[in-house]
Amino acid sequence: MSEFEIVSREDFSEVTYLLEVRHPQMARAAKPGQFVIVMLHPDGERIPLTIADYDRGRGTITLVIQAVGKTTQQMQQECRVGKSLFAMVGPMGIPSPISHAKKVLCVGGGLGVAPVFPQARGFKEAGAYVIAVLGFRTKELVFWEDKFRNACDELILTTNDGSAGIKGLITDGVKVALERHADIDEVVAIGPPVMMKACAEATRARKIKTMVSVNPIMVDGTGMCGGCRVKVGDEVKFACVDGPDFDGHLVDFDDLMARLRRFTDVEKAAQKRWSDHCRMVQPSATEAPRRTGEDGLELPDPSEEVLGG
Repeated sequence: MSEFEIVSREDFSEVTYLLEVRHPQMARAAKPGQFVIVMLHPDGERIPLTIADYDRGRGTITLVIQAVGKTTQQMQQECRVGKSLFAMVGPMGIPSPISHAKKVLCVGGGLGVAPVFPQARGFKEAGAYVIAVLGFRTKELVFWEDKFRNACDELILTTNDGSAGIKGLITDGVKVALERHADIDEVVAIGPPVMMKACAEATRARKIKTMVSVNPIMVDGTGMCGGCRVKVGDEVKFACVDGPDFDGHLVDFDDLMARLRRFTDVEKAAQKRWSDHCRMVQPSATEAPRRTGEDGLELPDPSEEVLGG
């Protein structure tokens, strides 16, 4: 049995896919909010991916990935059941604190739906009343609806085009939840930075504790490179060792989004080289679907699939 073997795969859409990877020790240690750093090949890029689920009995870690750049598109093409990742390090980051809140709102936008699930389940297991708000661009991109319905007390689904649930942005769903429940103790929001910023602003006036999971550029994941700096209030934090969860009312989202745009040209060039190579090796048949985020970046998940702000 090889390490980091892919034991199951599910494709949610042409760009979003799930990989379940066997690693019993990591599965035993994983907690909500943590992430892993993955390498597909010995010479490949190291990318951080949030742990979307874990099964201690099966000894597996679940990753939900969006093909938005060179590495994630290559993984979409090459990662099949029976294959193995070259490396997977983790769990990393500080686990999300599951407080004693009595009523919690868990908000997931696009790919952020996956990493918010362990937190929703954790709060439910701790005895909280859990409301989930999930936002997607369209019905075809919706995934894990049943998982959330089973794990939460309420589910509010939104799509930008109205093809499923409420028509509107995810923040429209947040407003519905806040109107229905005046006694929400805590909000957890995971998604694109612009969405998390909007969620934090929606709760600021009511002074509801709002935690977000930030996704700055990350290199080593151990606090040595300093690439994942994020401004939180008057302090500078490292997302890899101080986070990834921070108080959404204190995060400087404008600075975060500016940092995410720093390597746009580099990422586009890498994506083009890989795509051109795929066409030369095996035209069209092996080329992964091309879709980038708002800025054309390959970002640590949650990615820029849905702009909910």
